[in-house]
Amino acid sequence: MRLHKTTDRAYFASVSKGEETKQLIVSRALALAHRGGLEQVTLGVLAADLDLSKSGLFAHFKSKEALQLEVIAEVVDQFTKKVVLPALSAPRGRARVEAIFEHYLKWIHGQPSGNTGCIFTALTYEFDDRPGPVRDAILAAQRDWLDSLARIAKSAVEQGDFALTVEPRQFAFELQGLIMAYQLSLKINQTRAGEARRAFTDLVARSLAPSRAH
Repeated sequence: MRLHKTTDRAYFASVSKGEETKQLIVSRALALAHRGGLEQVTLGVLAADLDLSKSGLFAHFKSKEALQLEVIAEVVDQFTKKVVLPALSAPRGRARVEAIFEHYLKWIHGQPSGNTGCIFTALTYEFDDRPGPVRDAILAAQRDWLDSLARIAKSAVEQGDFALTVEPRQFAFELQGLIMAYQLSLKINQTRAGEARRAFTDLVARSLAPSRAH
């Protein structure tokens, strides 16, 4: 048997190419999930869509479930970069609460192919009655999101912007609720973002400390 020496450059080029192909597959799977749901995205569908062999896809993903989990991870990464991290750059307190709301609205309206709505919300509905690792990953992401909202609300209390009587998790629940209501109405009758902003303004106004209410 003859061994061929492999240079470091060749090795890293191979790794880079493999990661590039894997990211292409995940990105395409996510785009298809936006249109028809993640459960409809099979390895066969992707192979045909990307003009790849099934064996090539299996080299990156051993199962449909493995692909779905990678798609969930990609959504989490995008959401963190586009919503959470930009909001955290705002000052602690009310400003950060307002920032995360505005970035969430941008997320809802910034989906590919003209789609609107949060892909997390769509995935939650899609897998809410399908126990397994994919559902667990989605629910974990949703819990992390609500925890983030609660921490941001808590920072507003600690900064003196919100009243001491404000319960951060309740605030997070109500904020997520009005965002979900907006997404539903957007799908039905194209409600403008102004309605959502008015509801958010009312929620913040009810939460302000007496010294910040005027």
